[in-house]
Amino acid sequence: MSGRMGLALTGATLLIAAVLLPERAEAQFRLRGGPLGVARFAVGHVIGLSRLRHSRMAVRGGRYRSAALRSQDPRQDSRGAERGQLANPYVLRAALTAQAALSGWRGGRSPQGWWRHPDGSYGWVGPVFWPFAHDDLTNAVVFGDATSLSLYGYGDIYAAIFAPYAVTELAAYTTPQGRRGRRVPTAESLCEASDTGGLPVDRIAAAITPNELQRTALDELASAWANARDTIRAACPAQAPGTAAERLGLMRARLEAMIKAIDAAAPPLAKFTGSLDDDQKARLNAIANERRAALASMQRKDTSKDAQASSACDADSDPRYDEKLQRQYEQLVQQQWPAGDIATTLRLDETARARFEVLQDTTLRTMQTLSACPAEAAATPQARLTAAKARLETMLAAVNGVADALDDFEADLSDEQKAGFEAIGPKRGA
Repeated sequence: MSGRMGLALTGATLLIAAVLLPERAEAQFRLRGGPLGVARFAVGHVIGLSRLRHSRMAVRGGRYRSAALRSQDPRQDSRGAERGQLANPYVLRAALTAQAALSGWRGGRSPQGWWRHPDGSYGWVGPVFWPFAHDDLTNAVVFGDATSLSLYGYGDIYAAIFAPYAVTELAAYTTPQGRRGRRVPTAESLCEASDTGGLPVDRIAAAITPNELQRTALDELASAWANARDTIRAACPAQAPGTAAERLGLMRARLEAMIKAIDAAAPPLAKFTGSLDDDQKARLNAIANERRAALASMQRKDTSKDAQASSACDADSDPRYDEKLQRQYEQLVQQQWPAGDIATTLRLDETARARFEVLQDTTLRTMQTLSACPAEAAATPQARLTAAKARLETMLAAVNGVADALDDFEADLSDEQKAGFEAIGPKRGA
Protein backbone atom coordinates (compact mmCIF):
# COMPACT_ATOMS: atom_id res chain seq x y z
CA MET A 1 0.00 0.00 0.00
CA SER A 2 1.48 3.34 -0.96
CA GLY A 3 1.93 6.10 1.59
CA ARG A 4 -0.71 8.33 -0.02
CA MET A 5 -3.26 5.58 -0.32
CA GLY A 6 -2.58 4.50 3.25
CA LEU A 7 -3.13 8.05 4.47
CA ALA A 8 -6.36 8.36 2.52
CA LEU A 9 -7.59 5.09 3.96
CA THR A 10 -6.61 6.28 7.40
CA GLY A 11 -8.85 9.29 7.01
CA ALA A 12 -11.68 7.03 5.95
CA THR A 13 -10.95 4.80 8.92
CA LEU A 14 -11.33 7.71 11.29
CA LEU A 15 -14.69 8.66 9.81
CA ILE A 16 -15.89 5.09 10.13
CA ALA A 17 -14.48 4.96 13.65
CA ALA A 18 -16.72 7.84 14.66
CA VAL A 19 -19.67 5.50 14.17
CA LEU A 20 -18.31 1.99 14.67
CA LEU A 21 -15.27 2.19 16.91
CA PRO A 22 -16.75 3.13 20.31
CA GLU A 23 -18.50 -0.21 20.74
CA ARG A 24 -15.49 -2.17 19.53
CA ALA A 25 -13.07 -0.10 21.56
CA GLU A 26 -15.12 -0.52 24.71
CA ALA A 27 -15.07 -4.26 24.14
CA GLN A 28 -11.33 -4.43 23.47
CA PHE A 29 -9.73 -1.39 25.07
CA ARG A 30 -12.30 -0.82 27.86
CA LEU A 31 -12.71 2.80 26.85
CA ARG A 32 -15.43 5.39 27.33
CA GLY A 33 -15.96 8.97 26.24
CA GLY A 34 -17.50 8.93 22.78
CA PRO A 35 -15.88 8.64 19.35
CA LEU A 36 -13.43 11.50 19.69
CA GLY A 37 -12.54 10.48 23.21
CA VAL A 38 -11.77 6.97 22.00
CA ALA A 39 -9.60 8.27 19.18
CA ARG A 40 -7.78 10.64 21.49
CA PHE A 41 -7.09 7.89 24.01
CA ALA A 42 -5.95 5.57 21.26
CA VAL A 43 -3.30 7.96 20.02
CA GLY A 44 -2.62 9.58 23.37
CA HIS A 45 -0.71 6.55 24.58
CA VAL A 46 1.43 6.37 21.47
CA ILE A 47 4.19 8.93 21.15
CA GLY A 48 3.79 11.63 18.51
CA LEU A 49 6.50 14.21 19.09
CA SER A 50 6.49 16.83 16.39
CA ARG A 51 10.26 16.94 16.29
CA LEU A 52 10.44 13.35 15.05
CA ARG A 53 9.82 13.05 11.34
CA HIS A 54 8.07 9.88 10.21
CA SER A 55 10.63 8.00 8.14
CA ARG A 56 9.53 6.20 5.00
CA MET A 57 10.18 2.54 5.47
CA ALA A 58 11.45 1.63 2.03
CA VAL A 59 15.23 1.86 1.76
CA ARG A 60 16.06 0.98 -1.83
CA GLY A 61 19.19 -0.78 -2.96
CA GLY A 62 22.60 -1.03 -1.35
CA ARG A 63 23.85 -3.58 1.13
CA TYR A 64 23.36 -3.40 4.86
CA ARG A 65 26.16 -1.47 6.51
CA SER A 66 26.56 -2.35 10.16
CA ALA A 67 28.75 0.66 10.81
CA ALA A 68 25.88 2.93 9.87
CA LEU A 69 23.62 1.50 12.57
CA ARG A 70 24.87 3.96 15.11
CA SER A 71 23.04 6.62 17.03
CA GLN A 72 24.40 10.05 16.21
CA ASP A 73 24.67 13.27 18.14
CA PRO A 74 23.19 15.96 15.90
CA ARG A 75 26.07 18.27 16.77
CA GLN A 76 28.71 15.75 15.72
CA ASP A 77 27.84 14.95 12.10
CA SER A 78 30.71 16.28 9.99
CA ARG A 79 28.97 15.71 6.67
CA GLY A 80 25.97 17.70 7.83
CA ALA A 81 28.25 20.40 9.17
CA GLU A 82 29.89 20.76 5.78
CA ARG A 83 26.47 21.48 4.27
CA GLY A 84 25.47 23.73 7.14
CA GLN A 85 22.86 21.19 8.23
CA LEU A 86 22.31 19.10 11.35
CA ALA A 87 21.70 15.36 11.24
CA ASN A 88 18.52 14.22 12.98
CA PRO A 89 19.56 11.04 14.84
CA TYR A 90 15.97 9.81 15.05
CA VAL A 91 15.32 10.05 11.33
CA LEU A 92 18.59 8.20 10.72
CA ARG A 93 17.71 5.51 13.25
CA ALA A 94 14.23 5.06 11.82
CA ALA A 95 15.56 4.49 8.32
CA LEU A 96 18.32 2.13 9.40
CA THR A 97 16.27 -0.01 11.74
CA ALA A 98 13.56 -0.18 9.09
CA GLN A 99 16.09 -1.44 6.56
CA ALA A 100 17.29 -4.12 8.96
CA ALA A 101 13.84 -5.10 10.26
CA LEU A 102 12.18 -5.33 6.85
CA SER A 103 14.99 -6.94 4.88
CA GLY A 104 14.10 -10.32 6.40
CA TRP A 105 10.33 -9.84 6.46
CA ARG A 106 8.17 -10.88 3.51
CA GLY A 107 11.25 -11.08 1.34
CA GLY A 108 12.06 -7.41 1.98
CA ARG A 109 9.23 -6.36 -0.32
CA SER A 110 7.03 -4.48 2.15
CA PRO A 111 7.47 -0.71 2.57
CA GLN A 112 6.56 -0.87 6.26
CA GLY A 113 5.76 -3.29 9.06
CA TRP A 114 2.82 -3.15 11.42
CA TRP A 115 5.01 -3.46 14.53
CA ARG A 116 7.03 -0.29 13.86
CA HIS A 117 7.31 2.49 16.43
CA PRO A 118 5.39 5.69 15.75
CA ASP A 119 8.58 7.50 14.69
CA GLY A 120 9.24 4.85 12.02
CA SER A 121 11.91 2.92 13.95
CA TYR A 122 11.59 -0.69 15.13
CA GLY A 123 11.95 -2.23 18.58
CA TRP A 124 12.03 -5.77 17.14
CA VAL A 125 14.60 -6.21 14.36
CA GLY A 126 14.41 -9.85 13.42
CA PRO A 127 15.20 -11.79 16.61
CA VAL A 128 16.79 -8.77 18.31
CA PHE A 129 14.79 -6.75 20.83
CA TRP A 130 15.87 -3.18 21.58
CA PRO A 131 18.88 -2.97 19.24
CA PHE A 132 19.96 0.50 20.45
CA ALA A 133 19.67 -0.33 24.15
CA HIS A 134 23.05 1.00 25.25
CA ASP A 135 22.89 4.12 23.12
CA ASP A 136 19.41 4.87 24.43
CA LEU A 137 20.71 4.78 28.00
CA THR A 138 23.53 7.14 27.03
CA ASN A 139 21.08 9.55 25.43
CA ALA A 140 18.74 9.41 28.42
CA VAL A 141 21.37 9.83 31.14
CA VAL A 142 24.03 12.03 29.53
CA PHE A 143 21.98 14.02 27.01
CA GLY A 144 18.73 14.12 28.97
CA ASP A 145 16.76 12.67 26.07
CA ALA A 146 14.55 9.72 27.05
CA THR A 147 12.50 9.84 23.85
CA SER A 148 13.67 6.44 22.65
CA LEU A 149 13.04 4.86 26.05
CA SER A 150 9.45 6.06 25.95
CA LEU A 151 8.86 4.51 22.51
CA TYR A 152 9.02 0.99 23.95
CA GLY A 153 5.83 -0.42 25.38
CA TYR A 154 2.57 -2.06 24.35
CA GLY A 155 3.44 -2.42 20.65
CA ASP A 156 6.64 -4.33 21.41
CA ILE A 157 4.90 -6.68 23.85
CA TYR A 158 2.16 -7.23 21.28
CA ALA A 159 4.82 -8.04 18.65
CA ALA A 160 6.35 -10.56 21.05
CA ILE A 161 3.02 -12.36 21.34
CA PHE A 162 2.07 -12.15 17.67
CA ALA A 163 5.46 -12.35 15.97
CA PRO A 164 5.62 -10.67 12.57
CA TYR A 165 8.31 -13.05 11.32
CA ALA A 166 7.86 -16.61 10.15
CA VAL A 167 10.42 -19.19 11.22
CA THR A 168 12.15 -19.15 7.84
CA GLU A 169 12.36 -15.35 7.93
CA LEU A 170 13.96 -15.36 11.36
CA ALA A 171 16.46 -17.96 10.17
CA ALA A 172 17.88 -15.39 7.77
CA TYR A 173 19.01 -13.31 10.77
CA THR A 174 20.80 -16.20 12.47
CA THR A 175 22.65 -17.85 9.60
CA PRO A 176 26.41 -17.14 9.46
CA GLN A 177 27.78 -14.55 7.07
CA GLY A 178 28.29 -16.58 3.92
CA ARG A 179 28.75 -14.00 1.21
CA ARG A 180 29.73 -10.42 0.69
CA GLY A 181 27.03 -7.79 0.70
CA ARG A 182 24.36 -9.97 2.27
CA ARG A 183 21.00 -8.28 2.43
CA VAL A 184 19.78 -9.53 5.82
CA PRO A 185 22.05 -8.67 8.78
CA THR A 186 22.81 -11.27 11.42
CA ALA A 187 21.57 -10.84 14.97
CA GLU A 188 25.19 -10.69 16.10
CA SER A 189 26.03 -7.86 13.71
CA LEU A 190 22.95 -5.96 14.83
CA CYS A 191 23.98 -6.17 18.47
CA GLU A 192 27.57 -5.26 17.66
CA ALA A 193 26.77 -2.34 15.39
CA SER A 194 23.98 -0.74 17.37
CA ASP A 195 25.65 -0.72 20.79
CA THR A 196 28.84 1.13 19.89
CA GLY A 197 28.11 4.47 21.50
CA GLY A 198 30.20 4.81 24.63
CA LEU A 199 30.36 7.63 27.12
CA PRO A 200 31.36 10.89 25.34
CA VAL A 201 34.44 11.30 27.54
CA ASP A 202 36.23 13.87 25.39
CA ARG A 203 33.17 16.06 25.16
CA ILE A 204 32.56 15.88 28.91
CA ALA A 205 36.21 16.64 29.64
CA ALA A 206 36.16 19.61 27.27
CA ALA A 207 33.09 20.97 29.00
CA ILE A 208 34.17 20.65 32.64
CA THR A 209 38.01 20.86 32.39
CA PRO A 210 38.58 18.23 35.10
CA ASN A 211 41.48 18.16 37.52
CA GLU A 212 43.53 15.01 37.99
CA LEU A 213 41.20 13.41 40.53
CA GLN A 214 38.13 14.27 38.50
CA ARG A 215 39.72 12.88 35.34
CA THR A 216 40.39 9.61 37.16
CA ALA A 217 36.76 9.47 38.26
CA LEU A 218 35.64 10.20 34.71
CA ASP A 219 37.81 7.38 33.37
CA GLU A 220 36.32 5.01 35.95
CA LEU A 221 32.85 6.05 34.83
CA ALA A 222 33.78 5.51 31.18
CA SER A 223 35.05 2.02 32.03
CA ALA A 224 31.83 1.22 33.88
CA TRP A 225 29.84 2.53 30.92
CA ALA A 226 31.78 0.25 28.56
CA ASN A 227 31.13 -2.69 30.87
CA ALA A 228 27.45 -1.78 30.80
CA ARG A 229 27.53 -2.05 27.03
CA ASP A 230 29.07 -5.51 27.30
CA THR A 231 26.41 -6.56 29.84
CA ILE A 232 23.63 -5.54 27.47
CA ARG A 233 25.35 -7.09 24.48
CA ALA A 234 25.68 -10.40 26.32
CA ALA A 235 21.87 -10.57 26.41
CA CYS A 236 21.72 -10.56 22.62
CA PRO A 237 19.98 -13.73 21.37
CA ALA A 238 22.27 -16.53 20.23
CA GLN A 239 19.38 -18.01 18.27
CA ALA A 240 15.99 -16.82 17.14
CA PRO A 241 13.21 -17.20 19.74
CA GLY A 242 10.59 -19.50 18.25
CA THR A 243 7.60 -18.99 20.53
CA ALA A 244 5.79 -16.13 22.24
CA ALA A 245 7.07 -17.36 25.61
CA GLU A 246 10.65 -17.30 24.32
CA ARG A 247 10.22 -13.83 22.86
CA LEU A 248 8.87 -12.50 26.14
CA GLY A 249 11.78 -14.25 27.84
CA LEU A 250 14.18 -12.42 25.53
CA MET A 251 12.50 -9.12 26.38
CA ARG A 252 12.92 -9.95 30.06
CA ALA A 253 16.61 -10.78 29.59
CA ARG A 254 17.33 -7.57 27.69
CA LEU A 255 15.50 -5.41 30.23
CA GLU A 256 17.22 -7.13 33.14
CA ALA A 257 20.58 -6.56 31.45
CA MET A 258 19.82 -2.86 31.01
CA ILE A 259 18.80 -2.54 34.66
CA LYS A 260 21.94 -4.41 35.75
CA ALA A 261 24.03 -2.07 33.60
CA ILE A 262 22.42 0.96 35.24
CA ASP A 263 23.07 -0.41 38.73
CA ALA A 264 26.73 -1.01 37.89
CA ALA A 265 27.16 2.50 36.48
CA ALA A 266 25.41 4.28 39.36
CA PRO A 267 28.30 4.30 41.92
CA PRO A 268 30.99 5.63 39.54
CA LEU A 269 28.51 8.22 38.23
CA ALA A 270 27.81 9.38 41.78
CA LYS A 271 31.55 9.52 42.52
CA PHE A 272 32.27 11.56 39.40
CA THR A 273 29.42 14.05 39.75
CA GLY A 274 30.13 14.36 43.49
CA SER A 275 33.66 15.51 42.72
CA LEU A 276 32.46 18.45 40.58
CA ASP A 277 31.91 21.98 41.82
CA ASP A 278 28.69 23.83 41.06
CA ASP A 279 30.07 25.51 37.96
CA GLN A 280 31.28 22.20 36.53
CA LYS A 281 27.93 20.58 37.25
CA ALA A 282 26.21 23.38 35.36
CA ARG A 283 28.54 22.91 32.39
CA LEU A 284 27.94 19.14 32.46
CA ASN A 285 24.19 19.68 32.39
CA ALA A 286 24.64 22.18 29.55
CA ILE A 287 25.61 19.26 27.29
CA ALA A 288 22.05 17.97 27.52
CA ASN A 289 20.65 21.45 26.94
CA GLU A 290 22.76 21.87 23.81
CA ARG A 291 21.46 18.63 22.36
CA ARG A 292 17.86 19.64 22.96
CA ALA A 293 18.54 23.01 21.35
CA ALA A 294 20.09 21.30 18.32
CA LEU A 295 17.05 19.05 17.89
CA ALA A 296 14.72 22.00 18.31
CA SER A 297 16.64 23.83 15.61
CA MET A 298 16.09 20.91 13.25
CA GLN A 299 12.40 21.05 13.97
CA ARG A 300 12.18 24.75 13.12
CA LYS A 301 14.04 24.24 9.84
CA ASP A 302 11.92 21.26 8.85
CA THR A 303 9.04 22.53 6.74
CA SER A 304 7.42 19.13 6.24
CA LYS A 305 3.87 18.53 7.38
CA ASP A 306 5.16 16.08 9.93
CA ALA A 307 7.18 18.80 11.61
CA GLN A 308 4.07 20.94 11.88
CA ALA A 309 1.93 18.18 13.38
CA SER A 310 0.86 18.58 16.98
CA SER A 311 1.92 16.16 19.67
CA ALA A 312 -0.21 13.16 20.55
CA CYS A 313 0.69 13.92 24.14
CA ASP A 314 -1.14 17.24 23.88
CA ALA A 315 -4.63 16.90 25.35
CA ASP A 316 -5.96 19.41 22.80
CA SER A 317 -4.71 17.54 19.74
CA ASP A 318 -7.39 16.33 17.33
CA PRO A 319 -6.69 13.21 15.23
CA ARG A 320 -9.21 14.30 12.62
CA TYR A 321 -6.91 17.10 11.48
CA ASP A 322 -3.47 15.73 12.31
CA GLU A 323 -1.81 13.40 9.84
CA LYS A 324 0.71 12.12 12.36
CA LEU A 325 -2.01 11.20 14.83
CA GLN A 326 -3.97 9.53 12.05
CA ARG A 327 -0.99 7.31 11.26
CA GLN A 328 -0.58 6.43 14.91
CA TYR A 329 -4.25 5.64 15.27
CA GLU A 330 -4.07 3.42 12.20
CA GLN A 331 -1.11 1.64 13.78
CA LEU A 332 -3.09 0.96 16.93
CA VAL A 333 -5.96 -0.41 14.87
CA GLN A 334 -3.48 -2.75 13.17
CA GLN A 335 -2.48 -4.02 16.59
CA GLN A 336 -5.95 -5.02 17.71
CA TRP A 337 -6.23 -8.54 18.99
CA PRO A 338 -7.31 -11.24 16.49
CA ALA A 339 -9.52 -12.77 19.17
CA GLY A 340 -12.06 -14.16 16.73
CA ASP A 341 -9.43 -15.89 14.60
CA ILE A 342 -7.79 -17.38 17.67
CA ALA A 343 -11.00 -18.74 19.15
CA THR A 344 -12.04 -20.24 15.81
CA THR A 345 -8.67 -21.59 14.70
CA LEU A 346 -7.70 -23.03 18.09
CA ARG A 347 -11.24 -24.24 18.94
CA LEU A 348 -10.92 -22.93 22.51
CA ASP A 349 -13.18 -24.21 25.26
CA GLU A 350 -14.68 -21.88 27.85
CA THR A 351 -11.73 -22.17 30.21
CA ALA A 352 -9.22 -21.40 27.49
CA ARG A 353 -11.32 -18.46 26.27
CA ALA A 354 -11.39 -17.00 29.77
CA ARG A 355 -7.63 -17.37 30.12
CA PHE A 356 -7.14 -15.75 26.72
CA GLU A 357 -9.23 -12.78 27.83
CA VAL A 358 -6.99 -12.41 30.88
CA LEU A 359 -3.93 -12.43 28.59
CA GLN A 360 -5.52 -9.82 26.34
CA ASP A 361 -6.59 -7.56 29.19
CA THR A 362 -3.20 -7.87 30.92
CA THR A 363 -1.41 -6.82 27.74
CA LEU A 364 -3.79 -3.96 26.95
CA ARG A 365 -3.27 -2.48 30.41
CA THR A 366 0.37 -1.89 29.51
CA MET A 367 -0.81 1.01 27.33
CA GLN A 368 -1.55 2.85 30.57
CA THR A 369 1.39 1.68 32.69
CA LEU A 370 3.85 2.35 29.84
CA SER A 371 2.66 5.74 28.63
CA ALA A 372 4.56 6.85 25.55
CA CYS A 373 4.55 10.49 26.61
CA PRO A 374 8.04 11.18 28.00
CA ALA A 375 8.33 13.16 31.20
CA GLU A 376 10.43 16.30 31.32
CA ALA A 377 14.08 15.40 31.73
CA ALA A 378 15.51 15.61 35.23
CA ALA A 379 18.15 18.24 35.90
CA THR A 380 21.09 15.96 36.77
CA PRO A 381 22.61 12.79 35.30
CA GLN A 382 22.01 10.88 38.53
CA ALA A 383 18.33 11.80 38.57
CA ARG A 384 18.04 10.84 34.90
CA LEU A 385 19.71 7.50 35.65
CA THR A 386 17.14 6.87 38.37
CA ALA A 387 14.29 7.80 36.01
CA ALA A 388 15.60 5.50 33.27
CA LYS A 389 15.81 2.61 35.74
CA ALA A 390 12.26 3.25 36.93
CA ARG A 391 10.98 3.14 33.36
CA LEU A 392 12.80 -0.12 32.66
CA GLU A 393 11.55 -1.68 35.88
CA THR A 394 7.98 -0.72 34.98
CA MET A 395 8.36 -2.34 31.59
CA LEU A 396 9.96 -5.45 33.10
CA ALA A 397 7.03 -5.81 35.49
CA ALA A 398 4.63 -5.46 32.56
CA VAL A 399 6.48 -8.12 30.55
CA ASN A 400 6.51 -10.48 33.53
CA GLY A 401 2.78 -10.02 34.02
CA VAL A 402 2.05 -10.75 30.38
CA ALA A 403 4.39 -13.77 30.44
CA ASP A 404 2.55 -15.20 33.44
CA ALA A 405 -0.81 -14.70 31.72
CA LEU A 406 0.54 -16.37 28.58
CA ASP A 407 1.78 -19.36 30.60
CA ASP A 408 -1.68 -19.76 32.14
CA PHE A 409 -3.34 -19.53 28.73
CA GLU A 410 -1.08 -22.13 27.12
CA ALA A 411 -1.00 -24.48 30.12
CA ASP A 412 -3.71 -26.81 28.84
CA LEU A 413 -3.38 -26.21 25.09
CA SER A 414 -2.36 -29.10 22.88
CA ASP A 415 0.77 -28.91 20.74
CA GLU A 416 -1.45 -28.38 17.71
CA GLN A 417 -3.23 -25.45 19.37
CA LYS A 418 0.07 -23.90 20.42
CA ALA A 419 1.38 -24.19 16.85
CA GLY A 420 -1.81 -22.60 15.56
CA PHE A 421 -1.41 -19.72 18.01
CA GLU A 422 2.19 -19.11 16.92
CA ALA A 423 1.10 -19.07 13.25
CA ILE A 424 -1.39 -16.24 13.84
CA GLY A 425 1.36 -13.61 13.88
CA PRO A 426 3.07 -14.30 10.54
CA LYS A 427 -0.30 -14.94 8.86
CA ARG A 428 -1.77 -11.62 9.95
CA GLY A 429 1.24 -9.78 8.52
CA ALA A 430 0.96 -11.41 5.12
